[in-house]
Amino acid sequence: MKIIIAASLLASAAAFAPAQQASKSSSIAAFENELGAQAPLGFFDPLGLVADGDQAKFDRLRYVELKHGRISMLAVVGYLVSEAGIRLPGDIDYSGTSFASIPAGFPALTAIPQAGLLQVVAFIGFLELAVMKDITGGEFPGDFRNGAIDFGWDSFDAETQLKKRAIELNQGRAAQMGILALMVHEKLGVSILPN
Repeated sequence: MKIIIAASLLASAAAFAPAQQASKSSSIAAFENELGAQAPLGFFDPLGLVADGDQAKFDRLRYVELKHGRISMLAVVGYLVSEAGIRLPGDIDYSGTSFASIPAGFPALTAIPQAGLLQVVAFIGFLELAVMKDITGGEFPGDFRNGAIDFGWDSFDAETQLKKRAIELNQGRAAQMGILALMVHEKLGVSILPN
């Protein structure tokens, strides 16, 4: 009986012993201190996209993440503005279709004349191919200043620049989730604005 009690006490004491930490792979450790690896998750790569530790692949994915985040921030603002009923004055085409007659959200895709949609796609293609490029090899992935636009970026110290880049990255991540949630709410028929 004493042996059973001693064994159960040992087993219960083992539950409170510190757990052995598995050693991190070198690829995860390579990106643990990168911008965006923040508490509580740290570096989060559930699909193992950079499991091989390839810095060039990581920089490409960070570039794409920043670009999608910037687009999503614009999308959230545009969605909320159009959902609030704010429209440009005048007509969208020569046949008299007014901007005010175009609905918000997904129904706008069928209400906008085909030539207008083609113009939007062509403009986005132009931006993608000619404007939104890192031509001069910027300071970091997603640096599209290309020696032309600064807006005072160079006046910040290195710590402030890093903080502002982290803020942009986090806001872009939130906007990507935000625009997805807005689209899901629309498809579910849930109003996003209070009546």
